[in-house]
Amino acid sequence: MIVWSVLFGTLAATVGGGAALGGALGLTGFIILYFFNRGTTEMAVMAVYNLYSSFTLSSFVVFILLGELMMQSGLSRRAFGAVAPAFHRIPGGLLHTNVVVCAIFGAVSGSSASVAATVGTAAFPELARRGYRTDAIVGSLAGAGTLGILIPPSLTLVLYGAWQEVSIGQLFLAGILPGIMMMLLFMALVLVQCLYDRTITPAVDGPAPPLPEILRSALGLWPLVLLVGAVLGTIYLGFATPTEAAGLGVLTAVILGVTVGDLTWRGCVIALWNTIVNFGALKLVLIGAVILGQAISILGLPRHITELALAYNLGKYELLLFVVLMYFVLGCIFDGLSLMLLTLPFVFPVFTKLGFDPIWLGIFMTMMIEIGAITPPVGVNLFVLSAVTGQRESLGAIARATVPYWIVLLIGVAIITLVPDIVLLIPRSMR
Repeated sequence: MIVWSVLFGTLAATVGGGAALGGALGLTGFIILYFFNRGTTEMAVMAVYNLYSSFTLSSFVVFILLGELMMQSGLSRRAFGAVAPAFHRIPGGLLHTNVVVCAIFGAVSGSSASVAATVGTAAFPELARRGYRTDAIVGSLAGAGTLGILIPPSLTLVLYGAWQEVSIGQLFLAGILPGIMMMLLFMALVLVQCLYDRTITPAVDGPAPPLPEILRSALGLWPLVLLVGAVLGTIYLGFATPTEAAGLGVLTAVILGVTVGDLTWRGCVIALWNTIVNFGALKLVLIGAVILGQAISILGLPRHITELALAYNLGKYELLLFVVLMYFVLGCIFDGLSLMLLTLPFVFPVFTKLGFDPIWLGIFMTMMIEIGAITPPVGVNLFVLSAVTGQRESLGAIARATVPYWIVLLIGVAIITLVPDIVLLIPRSMR
């Protein structure tokens, strides 16, 4: 009881006092190790060293760079134009295009914010010019942008796999079907919304394009298909590790960005600088989380949680519901990756001990982080879309527009919980 009081008391005092999250986590871990484990603070330092010497973790920063290069390349406009004709006569029109293009860019980016920004920059002005309601535009972009951290390659899954020593290739395979499922659910939501409220979309002009024209237009996706093949294809076929595939993806993105996109030397410098800044900020949080995780592991706190749950006859799904509620609350305070780093030292050992597959757990946590990405007041996608619209839409308006997508994400979490084979089918078949 004293350990728990010190743990939560120190976290509350440091975070509430305005300390950086990484510093708060690391300080809490050091205090626990020093006072409750005979001053063995050097064990935490070794844990940090071991993680950052991991070859697998190096892929994380390379995937960040890949996403930044995609933002600077301007290939989103090409993808948007290639997909648009297929949805000309379907209720919802180009709002479906937003969802599909977000899914496509999710397959090369790995970051929710990058996908929302990249697709939003091309889609928002075009749809607003055509008469689509702006709240529906930003809602679809913020909601579908979350596919960037579910559809592989995913920065969240890379970090989860590297830290918990779970196969990143298997995690990427596990994200395919849930990613497709969420894309279809988002498109179904758009369809229902537009059938219910005809003012969301403008009147459709002209007949639907013939199939040959739709297919010819879809050929414009070849740069992204090539990039997906360079990254995911090499991993799935066993030709490259995630780190090597990420490096190949960066090289391919640069070549495509220069030859068929708008990538310039200035764009490359901006992408590199943003990568350094983003990874530097996250690195501090990760160091703190590893220190706290080491302290929690050494003292056996996850085992105590499991024993307490068994003593009170709590089932594993009741504990899972508690974690969902916890993520709802903490999602209002922390961004997605920080939330995962904060909770993973507790959640992973407890739920794997209770029999949850670690690969399924990685997808579950990723989907909960997706919900956090559109949960105010710190939902990163809300801020991204506010910037993309040039402040034409307030954060409050964007948050209200994303509520239906928030609910659909929650439905998706319920579906993979009731039918875990949606997550595990492909990884099991590829073993």
